[in-house]
Amino acid sequence: MNGPRIVTREVDPRAAWALEQQGQHPLLARLFAGRGIRDAAALDDTLTQLLPPATMKGATDAARLLADAIEQGQRLCVVADYDCDGATACAVALRGLALLGAQAGQLRYVVPDRAVHGYGLTPAIVDLAIEQHQPDWLLTVDNGIASLTGVAHAQARGLKVLVTDHHLPAVVDGQPVVPPAEAVVNPNQPGCGFASKALAGVGVMFYVLLALRAERRTRGAFDAANQPRLDSLLDLVALGTVADVVRLDDNNRRLVAQGLKRIRRGQMQPGVAALFSAASRRPDRASAFDFGFALGPRINAAGRLSDMTLGIECLLTEDPGRATELAQQLDAINRERREVESGMREQAERLVEERMPQGTPPAAMVLFDAGFHEGVVGIVAGRLKDRLHRPTFVFARGQDGALKGSGRSIPGFHLRDALDLVSKREAGLLLRFGGHAMAAGCTLADEAAVVRFDAALRAIAAEWLPADALTRTITTDGPLPLEYFNAETVQRLDAAVWGQGFEAPLFCDQVQVVNQRLVGEKHLKLRVRHGGQLRDAIWFGHADPVDETVRLAYRLSLDEFQGQQRVQMVVEAAG
Repeated sequence: MNGPRIVTREVDPRAAWALEQQGQHPLLARLFAGRGIRDAAALDDTLTQLLPPATMKGATDAARLLADAIEQGQRLCVVADYDCDGATACAVALRGLALLGAQAGQLRYVVPDRAVHGYGLTPAIVDLAIEQHQPDWLLTVDNGIASLTGVAHAQARGLKVLVTDHHLPAVVDGQPVVPPAEAVVNPNQPGCGFASKALAGVGVMFYVLLALRAERRTRGAFDAANQPRLDSLLDLVALGTVADVVRLDDNNRRLVAQGLKRIRRGQMQPGVAALFSAASRRPDRASAFDFGFALGPRINAAGRLSDMTLGIECLLTEDPGRATELAQQLDAINRERREVESGMREQAERLVEERMPQGTPPAAMVLFDAGFHEGVVGIVAGRLKDRLHRPTFVFARGQDGALKGSGRSIPGFHLRDALDLVSKREAGLLLRFGGHAMAAGCTLADEAAVVRFDAALRAIAAEWLPADALTRTITTDGPLPLEYFNAETVQRLDAAVWGQGFEAPLFCDQVQVVNQRLVGEKHLKLRVRHGGQLRDAIWFGHADPVDETVRLAYRLSLDEFQGQQRVQMVVEAAG
């Protein structure tokens, strides 16, 4: 396969100049302008700049219903999801409802077992909630928008349902259909004018709490001066938002920035502090990177290989000792997840080589092996997607015998829309499906169905993806001015909020390679001459040597060793 195409991001010089005139550092002004920022007001991360909750369809209705339930002593059961977004949303819901007046006896939660109950508000999870908690209300977080059958089943059994979600609704006869719950809060439901469609599930639940606080305030439960401080939940909101890889638009960046500021000041839930410790990360230097690559995976591992109750309990406990114990358990499960993933990746790589003997992968890649683990298919699909630059689905056999698949996509290929088209062209093939543009899942009956699915997905990819879309493109911020190659720049960049849709700075320079060697058997350690200076560089997960003169796309990081800080290049690509 050919290497990626490295391009330089276009920057409007007028926008960069305007940002600099408004007080932004010259380098940051250029970086922000390249990411569409035209005015420093978009960088204002104060909570007063958050979009108003009243503009989210269903939020006011949900607030009124929840206020009634709290006042009447009705029992509320949160139905969570088994990923980090769902776990943080569950913790935010339970902590927030308690802050706003719900009594401990009113609040319970259930979380599906990935292998047993399936995804979302299924009839099975409704029955489990009734069996364990006898609730009056079910409150979904990070799920429920496509649970038409589950909502109907809950109502048939005498429960009321409030759905909070951010996924796309189910499509019936070509039209999006919202379940007939007592209230539905989702910025992506039809008719919702909320300006940010990129909220994670935890962000939607946080907005419901903001609306509930306003409702309780109008009812005289408290006044503005003495109302509960919901910003105490922002460490959880920030963690779930980054871990779910939603686009960091202006509103999401504010939520994440505020959560990071609290953590850096030492203001966080005991479980979040314990997870930082388990991951050997420093809260006083917390970054979005820590959420996405250290804390998030440890919580997600519980839902993949064990029981997400561990993750939720870690985020709920007020006991630091208990939090430490749970965080260590999550860390151990994450290490096990890495081992399972490593074995699956090796087998997947072998299957890929069989599928592309000429070295060129098909327009989409679909893999199944009897030894694959259901809990790790999404991670492996993502790794293969990154390597192949193709929409990729990986399937494993679930406990019920059906094949559970998770897919990851590339720009220009909306994965959920592709699944919808597969369902139309191959009637009855998909038992269930759902998801987003870049990540989606589906269930198939058997191995014969995988063959049909493979052919259908490849056909759609061939239709939708032009040849140039099948070459990975890495967008960089161009050369880094030499005066900014220092620790102060790294610290300045690390203090900002970067993530999906607001990518972290990636620079590109031509260097002379002085020497190169493998470390840890799979990482390329480089010593390069850049701008007349010798620099350290490392390319994680890359073992092949590079040319003596090479163009590197790299990020900056601080390498600390024996109390000394050195700036190094973390290589992403070479061309």
